[in-house]
Amino acid sequence: MKLQRIEDILRGHAYPGRGILLGRSADGRKAVVAYFIMGRSENSRNRIFEETEDGIRTRAYDESKMTDPSLIIYHPVRRTGRGLVVTNGDQTDTIRDALLKGVTFASALRTRCFEPDPPNYTPRISGLLSPDGSYKLSILKSADGDPACSHRFFYEYDAPIAGEGHFIHTYQENLDPLPSFEGEPRRVVCDAPDAQAFADLLWANLNADNKVSLYVNYIDLESGAEDTAIRNKHA
Repeated sequence: MKLQRIEDILRGHAYPGRGILLGRSADGRKAVVAYFIMGRSENSRNRIFEETEDGIRTRAYDESKMTDPSLIIYHPVRRTGRGLVVTNGDQTDTIRDALLKGVTFASALRTRCFEPDPPNYTPRISGLLSPDGSYKLSILKSADGDPACSHRFFYEYDAPIAGEGHFIHTYQENLDPLPSFEGEPRRVVCDAPDAQAFADLLWANLNADNKVSLYVNYIDLESGAEDTAIRNKHA
């Protein structure tokens, strides 16, 4: 698969929806995690990321304008031990709770499917970063827009390459209805020196009208120390 610049992918796509990137820093010493959300409706855009004890959550920026919290208020990132779960919905809790019981990432996600938001049937994208820096990604989506069948895909990367990562997002194109992401996670460059620099790069290349919030974390694989950055359009 061709190695791409993440900024080129983002610049060329006005509405990738929600996206997860997992990878390894250029020096090979840190795991790289990024998650962003975008929105086209007022309800979706009325959100910020807020840090919690074990990760982050989404929260309404203006509570008086929140019309429907389902599917948009959740914990995108939660730690479990030294591992990190990152998803675009409440399946974060499904995965974390399963892992604590000794159930696998894939088994946990086999209990879930795409989001119940016709006609888009938004895919559920999920990632699991392990303490050794290996990681897994998954996408659960409808059968090309047909909710009668769920398609579940799982990808495992047991020896991430320094300076590279994999990126998956919810929507293939900015159309109506929104078509689901197609193919394998994109192979992308991860050469920013730290979380702040990578957050600046991603934030600058997300569509200015549609971007909502961004989270980036660089995790030292030896010590577990975390370097995090959050960007909110409503700051």
